Amino acid sequence: MEIDFLIIGQGLAGTALGYRLEQLGQKIVIFDLPGSNNSSRVAAGLYNPVTGRKMVKSWIAEYLFPEIEPFYQELEQITGREFLTKKKIYRPFLSIEEQNEWMGHSSDPKISMFIDQIFTKSQYPELRDPYGGVLLQMSGWLNINEYLDGMADYFGDRLHAREFNENLLEKTSGGWRYENFHSKNLIFCNGLGALKSRFFSYLPFAPVKGEILEVAQDFDPDFIVNRGVFRVQLSKGIYRVGSTYTWHDLETGPSETAKKEILGKLLEVVHVPVESVKSHKIGIRPATKDRKPFLGKHPIKDSVYMFNGFGAKGVSLIPYFSKMMAQYLVKSHPILPEVDIARYFKYI
Repeated sequence: MEIDFLIIGQGLAGTALGYRLEQLGQKIVIFDLPGSNNSSRVAAGLYNPVTGRKMVKSWIAEYLFPEIEPFYQELEQITGREFLTKKKIYRPFLSIEEQNEWMGHSSDPKISMFIDQIFTKSQYPELRDPYGGVLLQMSGWLNINEYLDGMADYFGDRLHAREFNENLLEKTSGGWRYENFHSKNLIFCNGLGALKSRFFSYLPFAPVKGEILEVAQDFDPDFIVNRGVFRVQLSKGIYRVGSTYTWHDLETGPSETAKKEILGKLLEVVHVPVESVKSHKIGIRPATKDRKPFLGKHPIKDSVYMFNGFGAKGVSLIPYFSKMMAQYLVKSHPILPEVDIARYFKYI
């Protein structure tokens, strides 16, 4: 079978890019071993325009965030499933200085576009928000398992649920032969699996282990709480809470230390007892050394590409960058230099 692109990996990255390429008239096949996209499936799915301890605007959020909801809503339409929840995020202030800083942010158009409302007094007795807080918009969360399953059904027989064995690749004059497919191009979207590839093992991934909990807890406001931890409602009285970040002990499972850390931070901001912990999961995120994703063409090998390295912000980054990558692959449009893998060619 003659195809244009053979995509390795049907996580967040491979799913979005495969869809974008098909919309541009390209013939694709995706290989994905069930269970191999675990980092996508365990991810929280949160998209949040203001992040970090210092509450700063996410990198190029003014370009990224207008793409997020229209993209996932389009895929809800084609799959007939619901997996996107638009929800405001409430970030409590813990000092008058924070309050004043955010009053100043409201005059900055690159930040004010994400501000729904600023409060100068506590909004709920259940929350630790003595100086009020900021309610952010253009935010919410993606049910990643529902999304990936729905898109797997959409791809149908273009998705092959089995391991991709790089050793079986054969170079041809017009591309690559793999099993009974002849593809003009290869695209690696397989997260940390790319570290085992002979093509891209030189790239500086910096894997990050994250742990999240699902807990039973009262207090059901109509927003996501985010201060030290995020708290996302899954159903009545059930919340996903996280996350930890560690660059060590990547091979170990869920830790009691992380569980205590998450629960401690949760109870610092939401003063309501946790009735029970329903689940405790880990994921190893395919983060990169400079916290920017990897897009682009292999410097030596013909027709071999990378679309990977989105770390903990895949839900936010991928709608925008999948469009950029598809336009690059099909129409030779440029890639943003900050994400082009050419920045690491000197390490080959």
